[in-house]
Amino acid sequence: MPETATRVRRTRLGKIVSVAIPVAALMTGLAVVYETTRYPRTDDAEVFANFIGIAPQVDGPISRLAVEDNAFIKQGGLLFEIDPRPYEYALQGARSELRTLEGQIVDQTRTVASQESAVGAARANTDSAAANVNRAAAAVHEAEANVASAKAVVIRNQAELQYRSNDLHRLEPLLAKQFVTVDQVNQASTAVTAQQQAVDQARAQVAAAEAQVIAARAQHDQAKAAAQQSLAQLSQSQHSVLTLEPLTAQREGKVAAIRAAEYNLNNCRVHAPFDARVTNLTISQGAYAHTGQQVFTLIDTRVWWAVANFRETQLRRIRPGMRADVYVLSRPNVRYDGVVDSVGFGVQPDSNVVGSFSPSLPDVQRSLNWVHLATRFPVRVRILAPKTEAFRLSESAVVVIRGEVPQERASYVVPGSGSSRNW
Repeated sequence: MPETATRVRRTRLGKIVSVAIPVAALMTGLAVVYETTRYPRTDDAEVFANFIGIAPQVDGPISRLAVEDNAFIKQGGLLFEIDPRPYEYALQGARSELRTLEGQIVDQTRTVASQESAVGAARANTDSAAANVNRAAAAVHEAEANVASAKAVVIRNQAELQYRSNDLHRLEPLLAKQFVTVDQVNQASTAVTAQQQAVDQARAQVAAAEAQVIAARAQHDQAKAAAQQSLAQLSQSQHSVLTLEPLTAQREGKVAAIRAAEYNLNNCRVHAPFDARVTNLTISQGAYAHTGQQVFTLIDTRVWWAVANFRETQLRRIRPGMRADVYVLSRPNVRYDGVVDSVGFGVQPDSNVVGSFSPSLPDVQRSLNWVHLATRFPVRVRILAPKTEAFRLSESAVVVIRGEVPQERASYVVPGSGSSRNW
C-alpha cells in the first residue's frame, strides 16, 4: 500500500514537472520577446569616433617628431615639425623685395617732385612769354597810333606851310608898291621858313614812328616765338613726368608674397587640432614629407559613438533623444550611458534582391529567395562617458535602447560642444 501511494505521487509530480517546464519555457520566451521588443537591443555594434588624416601643407624633411604611435595628445600640442630653413629664407627674400620696392617708390617720388617743379617753372615761363606777347602787341598798336598822329601833324604843318607861303607870295608884290613894309615881308618869309622846318620835323617824327612800328612788330614776333618755345618746353616737361602707379601696383603683390611665405613658415609646425589619439604612425624623424600626403591618423577623442545596426522592424521604437545602455566587449561588466543621436535612413541596396542599375535598363534578379532577411539600419548612439575613458575605434559593443529619457535624470555635458543637456 505505501509503495502504491509513493508511485502515484511520483507519477503526479512527473506530470506536473512535464507541464511546468514547457510553461516556464514559454513564459520565459514571452518575457524575452516582450523585453527585446520593448527595449530593442543588438550586438551588431561598434565603437566609432571621428578621425582625420594628418598631412603637411608644405614639403620638406621632418626635423622633429614630437609624438609616438597610440599616444594621447592635447589640442594645440606639437605633432611634428618640418625643416623651416627654406621657408625662412623665402620669407627674408620676400621682405627684402618689399623693402627694395619701397626704396624705389621713395626715389621715384623725389624724381616726380623734381619733374613737377620743372613743369611748374615751364608753366611760369609760358605765362611770362604770353604776357610778353601781349605787351609786344600793345607796343605795336601804340607805335601804329604814333605813326598816325605824326602823319596828322605833318598834314597840319603842310597846310600851315601852304598858308604861310601864300601869304608871302601875296605880300611880295605889294612891297614894290609900298603897300606893305619890308619888315612885314621879312616876317612872312621867316614864318614860311619856320613852318617848313616844322613840316620837315613832323616828317622825321613820322619816319621815327614807322621805324618804331617795325621794331615793335619784330619784338611781337620774337615774343610769339618765345611763347611757342615755352609751350613746347611745358609739353615736354609734362610728358617727361614719371608716375608712381607701376611701382605702387607692385606693392600688393610683394605684401601677398610675404603673407604666403609667413603662411608656409607657420605650416612647418603642425599642431593637434583637438584632443586626439595618434595612430598608424609609420614614419620617423628625417622622412621627407610631401604636401597633402598623409603622415598618420588622429582619432578625435572628444566624442565617442556606438554605431549599432538594428533591424528595420525595430526602428519604429527608436527615436533620437532616447537613452541607451552601451557595453563594450573589452569591459562587459561596465555599463555606459548613451543617447540616440540619429537613426539611419539609407543603406546600400542588396544587389541580390533589387539587382543592379545601369545606364540602359535595371538588371533585376530572377532568382527567388525563400528566406527574406530584414534590412539593418545604423543607429548612432553617443556615449556619455568622461573624456579620460579610453575607448578603441571599431571595438565590438552591445547597445540596448531604454526608451524615453526620464525627467529626473542628471544633466550631462555634451562633449565637444561646451553645452549641457538632460538625458
